[in-house]
Amino acid sequence: MSRALLRSALELRTPITRLPPPFLLPMRTAAAAVAASPAQARFFNQTTQITEPSPIDHHVASSKLDLDRFGNPKSKQPTHTAQPNGSTPRPSTSGPLTESVRTLLPLLAAQPGHYVTIHIHGRPYLVTEGDSVRLPFKMPGVAPGDVLRLNRAVAVGSRDYTLKGAPYVDERLFACRAVVLGTEAEPMRIMIKKKPRIRRARQVKSKLRFTMLRISEIKISDVDEVERAGEAGAGN
Repeated sequence: MSRALLRSALELRTPITRLPPPFLLPMRTAAAAVAASPAQARFFNQTTQITEPSPIDHHVASSKLDLDRFGNPKSKQPTHTAQPNGSTPRPSTSGPLTESVRTLLPLLAAQPGHYVTIHIHGRPYLVTEGDSVRLPFKMPGVAPGDVLRLNRAVAVGSRDYTLKGAPYVDERLFACRAVVLGTEAEPMRIMIKKKPRIRRARQVKSKLRFTMLRISEIKISDVDEVERAGEAGAGN
């Protein structure tokens, strides 16, 4: 019993160096912490304040960036207007010729061996005079012997010069005519289609038809004729 009393007396005399658990300590406010350490307060006051942008400011900044990168969408108008029934724009048939076209068109016409990159039903074909073209479809509304004028050309050129359109070359500057030779048909093809674990099998028949054209003429127009035709059209 005496030993227990002596041990309790010794513990009461020694100072308490062990701290209590954290949840028992009083909470210190930020103001008290700053007041306790003035050096830290001075360092805190010198720090610049960082403000994060709000979602509205981020949206406005992104829209300004898009306008600076791509320009004002209202200021740029489309080159061609929409055509009815989704058709492609027709080549230009009016308007004065540019100075470069007046200068280089006679040089293009003087060289032999002209070629044209023509569009027929949306498909490009690079042709020269005398070539035969086999269209991968049956062209409606034509008969053998008909003469077609192909006016939707992406490029007209020779060995040294090329006239490109945007998207098509002015149809007044050239003439490309083709003669319909007739239609061709491939042999009948029969495909047997059968599903797994089914005894029935069905036959699918197909027979494609093609239209044959021959390029009869490729001609480069004269500048004077184009200008006189334009003046006559403007006068009417």
